[in-house]
Amino acid sequence: MSTRNSTSVRRLIAIGLAALIGLATGTTRAEDALDEIARFRQQMADDNPAELWETRGEAAWHEADGPKHVSLEQCDLGMGPGVVAGSFARLPRWFADARQVMDLEQRLVWCMMTQQGMSREAAEENHFGDGGKRSRLEALAAWIAGQSRGMPVDVPASHPEEQRMLALGERMFYYRAGRHDFSCATCHSGDKQRVRLQAVPNLTDPKDARRAWTTWPAYRISQGEVRTMQNRMNDCLRQQRMPEVGFGSELVTALSMYMAHQAQGGIVDAPSLKR
Repeated sequence: MSTRNSTSVRRLIAIGLAALIGLATGTTRAEDALDEIARFRQQMADDNPAELWETRGEAAWHEADGPKHVSLEQCDLGMGPGVVAGSFARLPRWFADARQVMDLEQRLVWCMMTQQGMSREAAEENHFGDGGKRSRLEALAAWIAGQSRGMPVDVPASHPEEQRMLALGERMFYYRAGRHDFSCATCHSGDKQRVRLQAVPNLTDPKDARRAWTTWPAYRISQGEVRTMQNRMNDCLRQQRMPEVGFGSELVTALSMYMAHQAQGGIVDAPSLKR
């Protein structure tokens, strides 16, 4: 990371501490600090380290790999073989060849298996970049999402299976379970809610849903990694004390379909920068 980025990260930490003090004292300084964080993220956007992931993702797309030793250049992300620009803005969606509604990572895994000849285990290897090992899937997701930057989200859920997944996603959004009897809606259905310093979007409000959905994948400053919405949802479910879901599960796809549909018309601004 550049010296400028290192200085910027230290400044963001200082701003966060100021906001925590504001929260503790009940003053308006927390709101001021959150506004400052938003301005700071905008200023730092030109130096977003996610660019490094995008570069790696583009290289991975063109690299011959797997038992068949072919690239992903003929992978159909929904707009025809090899068409990347604009594809992320239209996901999740129904894929007739797989007979399944898929999000980006599910589709990439499918292409790795069917076109490159990989096993599912090899395709999904280190999918969340844990243990200090960088994830190829997250790099690919960062680059592909970046190719839709500035384009509107277009997930109309017109296919019967897309409608089924949308209904399932909405049901799961409000479904309460786990030790704490939480649902997604517990945190994400009210205005001006906050978990510690982090402002929590109201995903029932299209304005908030657009702002949330369109900014993932994102570079997490606190983790020094690019994370995807699959990762974000996995972490939310963990915090709800829900049973761990498998990577690319129908549950996560359904929730993604609900979020994307709520964000319809929002402008893709990923990969973005998060705390």
